Amino acid sequence: MNHNHRILFAGDPHGNFKPLIAVVREYRPEAVVLLGDYDLDMPLENYLHEIIGLTQIWWIAGNHDFQSPGKYHNLFHSSLSDRGLHLTVREIGGLKIAGLGGIFLGRVWYPPHRPKWINKQHYLNSQPSHATQAGLSLKYQSAIWHDEFEKLKRLKADILVTHEAPGSHRHGFSAISELGAAMGVRMIFHGHLHENYIGTVRSHIKVVGVADQAVCDLVGNTLTDKFLKTG
Repeated sequence: MNHNHRILFAGDPHGNFKPLIAVVREYRPEAVVLLGDYDLDMPLENYLHEIIGLTQIWWIAGNHDFQSPGKYHNLFHSSLSDRGLHLTVREIGGLKIAGLGGIFLGRVWYPPHRPKWINKQHYLNSQPSHATQAGLSLKYQSAIWHDEFEKLKRLKADILVTHEAPGSHRHGFSAISELGAAMGVRMIFHGHLHENYIGTVRSHIKVVGVADQAVCDLVGNTLTDKFLKTG
């Protein structure tokens, strides 16, 4: 196996997992990390049953995964629910990989502006009692919360995977660049913006943007072009 192919990173599938499955069958990586926006009409394992057992499957959530109760349930209550990387660091393929799912939401926190709430409980305490009993809506669950973000900063990792982009992209956030620097990562992989590119941010961190339905390797090479052409 090419050493750079031992871990692969998959951009937003939006319901089409065929390119990912084709790449896994060809390259047989130790693990694949999915970068969000799955648009699931059935549990995640139903889409990936052909490669479960061939490789480890890890994931973070994107904004689309909170658009409806069904999409949410098919991810967070799937048989792969324990493979979520959000706010954790896991050793995968010999590397420490940290995850940050979700998006920045103006009603919660939208860097570089100050957060509107200290934490989730602070927000819930401001709501009517019936809303508090119902808990966070899916919209608010999709948000990146400042206090959780700050806790993640204290951890160390080799790679950070995010749905939102860092400052390397014109629509990215310097806050994610700062997160990567604080964690000591060497690389950041992100989805969400449907664009393949390689850039850098502070502390010489290499950034790889992975387009929708694309899959790239550890150095940012896109592996899906021939599979996308053939459907």
